[in-house]
Amino acid sequence: MSEAGISFRAVVLDSPDPRRLADFYRQLLGWEIRDDGDTWVTLHPPNGGSHLSFQREPKYQPPAWPSESDRQQMMTHLDLHTDDLAKAEARATELGAKVMPWQPQDDVRVLADPDGHIFCLFT
Repeated sequence: MSEAGISFRAVVLDSPDPRRLADFYRQLLGWEIRDDGDTWVTLHPPNGGSHLSFQREPKYQPPAWPSESDRQQMMTHLDLHTDDLAKAEARATELGAKVMPWQPQDDVRVLADPDGHIFCLFT
């Protein structure tokens, strides 16, 4: 905790359908849904720690990857560690993720979740 009493709690992703997006990450990460509302859903890891939340944003626009000057640019992304990159990529795509056409590194896979948020799988 900082001197001002501030600590990191969560990452929040905008979504036109927060329940659908939360379900994607629930299945991908194996986390539990704790808060489940029409406009807000929160996932918690089974062993505690920071969590991942999803809030309704009807006007959400997915970012371009790689960035394009005239389109919404990625402002943040999730890095997800895996012991088996091929297996994790297959599971993510089975759940609705898309592998992005541009891959900047051999040991990292850049994907987009069902709403188009960019995330990386890495070993």
